[in-house]
Amino acid sequence: MKVAKFGGTSLASAEQFRKVGRIVASDPQRRIIVVSAPGKRYKADTKVTDMLIACAERCLAFGSADEEVRAIAERYGEIARELGLGDAITKTVANDLRGRLAGDKKHRGRFIDTLKAAGEDNCAKLFAEFLRSLGLEASYVSPREAGLLVSDEFGNARVLPESYANLRRLRERPGVTVFPGFFGYSPKGDVVTFPRGGSDITGSVVAAGVKAELYENFTDVDSVFVASPSIIEKPCAIVEITYREMRELSYAGFSVFHEEALEPAYRAGIPVCIRNTNNPTAPGTIIVPERTLAAGAVTGIACDGGFCSVYMSKYLMNREVGFGRRLLQILEEEGISFEHCPTGIDNISVILREKHFDAAKEARVVERIRRDLAVDDVSVERDLALVMIVGEGMRHTVGIAARATAAFARAGVNIEMINQGSSEVSMMFGVKAPDAHNAVRALYHEFFVKPAAS
Repeated sequence: MKVAKFGGTSLASAEQFRKVGRIVASDPQRRIIVVSAPGKRYKADTKVTDMLIACAERCLAFGSADEEVRAIAERYGEIARELGLGDAITKTVANDLRGRLAGDKKHRGRFIDTLKAAGEDNCAKLFAEFLRSLGLEASYVSPREAGLLVSDEFGNARVLPESYANLRRLRERPGVTVFPGFFGYSPKGDVVTFPRGGSDITGSVVAAGVKAELYENFTDVDSVFVASPSIIEKPCAIVEITYREMRELSYAGFSVFHEEALEPAYRAGIPVCIRNTNNPTAPGTIIVPERTLAAGAVTGIACDGGFCSVYMSKYLMNREVGFGRRLLQILEEEGISFEHCPTGIDNISVILREKHFDAAKEARVVERIRRDLAVDDVSVERDLALVMIVGEGMRHTVGIAARATAAFARAGVNIEMINQGSSEVSMMFGVKAPDAHNAVRALYHEFFVKPAAS
């Protein structure tokens, strides 16, 4: 059994529906299909999920959202008419949205989640109908019926452990089962959505629940690339990558997967194949628990902005028992999680996401560090980016850091920070945000461009 997930671009139009239909029909092992809401049909278009959020906001502000309801329903109607399925879906979607809009508005997060989930839910129903029109045995299943239970953290749901045993029953359903991504139900019966990219999480959870042999994630690229195509023109493709490498790259800015999406498949030991809906014959990139490694090989390069550093120094800091604990307690009491914590003998830096560290929090944290920790110096540096090289083959390989820093020097990129975990799977460099893309280009040229023959 294979679980296949199709993203928003794969389901944005009738033509995309047809492509997905051919992919599903071509392999009888694709028994469970997880779908996103229809995405952008062209660059300036609006995703259905964004239309639904706007619809919910309009209703909360003005009490109704008739124009938004009509526009969303028409997106589905256009797809259905072009597929020869008639126009009934337009009325069905409009009625569904009106029913959701009539719900309880006292809890803003719950109300918006109820509306957001309509994108995937109605897309799954429409896609199941389309598969039946192709002569396939296909049915829609609700996450409630399937037993996908999640925490009641609206917009940030976590899967509850009992879900996996519940989902196991999906193996018994005949034909193709179409499952809406992005949301589950709390034990109280409320609709709760995952973070953005949540359909990837659903696909991974369902694959783990049914113990699939393979989880296929169809998107709009042939494979995962060693660096972002927005920075490097025609970068090399990654054929095979481990879960750990993918997790590190996702954290550092790879946009292929939400960083939480791989965890269920990883725990279940299920390989994940990233493939292209628009080019289904391409082999894609396979994510596996273990692979044969080439010594010294860097698998990928990623970068992400929006970081800041809180630097502090204190003479004989290393002799002061409890300094680190008290520092992190200050951050905890401010509700701030830290990303990295490189240290020296008499100094320490804490790397934070800037979005969690506004001016008011900065003032309070700096004051408490001065007062409670009696440091000699404390300063905050903003507008940082983290650039990461990742590769299982880097482990115990001499010279990786030297090559990376030499590449930065040739490119004129100043390094603000270096951090490497004891696993040696990744090496992270802090640079000024304006230098981030130059840093990626320098690393790509060093590790992936063969020198010209002399």
